[in-house]
Amino acid sequence: MKHSVRLILLGAPGAGKGTQAEKISAAANIPAISTGAIIREAIATGTEMGTLAKSYIERGALVPDEVVIGIIRDRLQADDCKDGFILDGFPRTVPQAEALDQMGVEITDVLSIEVSDERIVSRMGGRRVCKACGATYHVESNPSPAGDKCGICGEDLTIRKDDDPAVVQSRLTVYHEQTEPLKDFYAKKGLLKIVEGQEKLEDTTALTFAALGLN
Repeated sequence: MKHSVRLILLGAPGAGKGTQAEKISAAANIPAISTGAIIREAIATGTEMGTLAKSYIERGALVPDEVVIGIIRDRLQADDCKDGFILDGFPRTVPQAEALDQMGVEITDVLSIEVSDERIVSRMGGRRVCKACGATYHVESNPSPAGDKCGICGEDLTIRKDDDPAVVQSRLTVYHEQTEPLKDFYAKKGLLKIVEGQEKLEDTTALTFAALGLN
């Protein structure tokens, strides 16, 4: 490996960031830090920032930037981050990226996984889930042998609310407005690398590893 990787992963919802984060984490032996997971962890362990986050969530408000940034700062100071880390889901906005700079966090790579909106809508809109046993299918790439029923237990298949095309489209709009400007922000620093998401997961992983200089 060329250096300790301190990576930010960018990509629209459904582009496959989480999967690639897991693969990089295993290959480079560094933690993949998902914002949602560490906020839940901070709340569960009752840290000062976690308690603050909980007070916002309980009244249905968004957790403000300074609290999210405080939780990230605490997490990056943990021992397992000393040789590198992967940030998945943070920063989401340019002000968050600026706050990361102000904290003195040095990022070595920013990787954006690019998948067209049309492919994301079709990828997520085609997912079908069995509520009974949790099996997942895709109408195009992995259909159930039993049609609208689960091939394992025979129950009806459903579409998750998150996968409804209108919901997916709305999340994509938010991504393009709020998060996509980060590509310019990091391109100006010479840190941005682009990977085109492929049909096959292993092909995307190969391009991701090549971009990061991982074996």
